[in-house]
Amino acid sequence: MSIWSSQAPCEILTSWQTSTGNERLSMPRDPRAWLWDVQEASGSIQSFVNGMDASAYVASELVRAAVERKFEVIGESLSQLSKSEPALAARVPDLPKIVAFRNLLIHGYANVRHDTVWSAIHDSLPLLRQAVEELLIELGSEGKTN
Repeated sequence: MSIWSSQAPCEILTSWQTSTGNERLSMPRDPRAWLWDVQEASGSIQSFVNGMDASAYVASELVRAAVERKFEVIGESLSQLSKSEPALAARVPDLPKIVAFRNLLIHGYANVRHDTVWSAIHDSLPLLRQAVEELLIELGSEGKTN
């Protein structure tokens, strides 16, 4: 049986409402978890491009794919945070632009400009990391405690 088959079992756990809307599949997620996901993904991006210049980045399909995936995680995490904790999410600078960037990467993948992603890595990502780190400290956790 193919994993793409509708008959294949799905092991993905979710926290959104079921189709009946009467019960939840899991407990609500701690809003800090969305911020931790942003921190982890942004740290991965910085690690992936460490020592690279723009030309090396553009030349590496593997690194570009990894970076774009982590930006998708960042955008989705912030999108979920904005739904679960709108007041907290409003304190993340440029959140709507970050979510829009995620949507571009996913839905407009054929039009992604590598120089735009490279600029986001160097111009926007450090500011986002700093803002999220400050929120995590304020919320009483600067890192995962599992």
